[in-house]
Amino acid sequence: MVASLLGKSLMVKTLPLFIIILATLVGCQKSPTQNYGWRSGEPLEKVSFAYTYQPQSTLAHVAMAKGYFAEEGLDMQPLMRDFGKEALQALLESKADFATVAETPVMFSGLRGDTIFVIANIEASTTNNAIVAKKSAGINAPGDLKGKRVGFTPGTTSDFFLDSFLTANGLTRQDIHPIALKPDEMRDALIAAKADAVSTWNYPLTLIAQALGGDGVLFYDRQIYTETFNIAAQQDFVRTKPETVKRFLRALVKAEEFVAKNPDAAQTIMAAATKIDKSLIQDVWNAFNYRVVLDQKLLLTLEDEARWAIKNRLTDKTTMPDYASYIHSDSLRAVRPEAVSTNR
Repeated sequence: MVASLLGKSLMVKTLPLFIIILATLVGCQKSPTQNYGWRSGEPLEKVSFAYTYQPQSTLAHVAMAKGYFAEEGLDMQPLMRDFGKEALQALLESKADFATVAETPVMFSGLRGDTIFVIANIEASTTNNAIVAKKSAGINAPGDLKGKRVGFTPGTTSDFFLDSFLTANGLTRQDIHPIALKPDEMRDALIAAKADAVSTWNYPLTLIAQALGGDGVLFYDRQIYTETFNIAAQQDFVRTKPETVKRFLRALVKAEEFVAKNPDAAQTIMAAATKIDKSLIQDVWNAFNYRVVLDQKLLLTLEDEARWAIKNRLTDKTTMPDYASYIHSDSLRAVRPEAVSTNR
């Protein structure tokens, strides 16, 4: 009886200590919503972000509109650009700390020896790139592109997709008359009969198809190419400000979760932020997969595109860079371990 009472007394005395220890251990582990290196009430850290009006930048727009960057302690300064190559240029010119960009400009950046990291992929698509052509120019099938004037945007996914599509259909760049155009020049070039077809992405792709109406034909190919839209940053920035990078990524993860649960609200945000009609946003919405990840697909695509660039003498380099060294996975792994599936 005495022993039983002593046991109960000891349990009562030690229980509070056990609870304190347990709470301390739990508190030491970062929760998915915990901020990195910043606490509420502290001044926000000013950083800049070059991103685009394109649908691929949806997570960036949502994170900004929903205040997720501010929640993570970042005073985000947006720098809007028309497409990813321009956003990357802002980063390279030290006008931005982060930039959204497809993998093709990253590939060329690596060939130039620029010191950047890709820290995450925020979108992937097998149907965002296509060739839109005019039937009145005698184009009804891919083979009809032979001898035709085809517009493309150099150094972008438009460039790579065009060559990939031609190769898949038994043609080469030498079989067509390529015309270098900016995305916003393509519609007018087709209407003015200065081009017979163009290789581009959304939104221009859908707008051009709508403008051509019954005279337009679209050529997709899900098998030959998967576009990735990525977040890039200068290597020195990532190394010297690791907590800033983690907080930045955490905001994008929050945006991903919001978009997955609230697609209509996300579309409304995009319409307000970009001044693009919501119906157009809805038309292209299902072409995109909005997830914050890093996987081996990016590395393989960078290497494939580098081989293409070297073979076609689009660079004076003759050897491929180590693109694995351009992919920084530690920050995303710290924020969301399951999102990283690379060999490094």
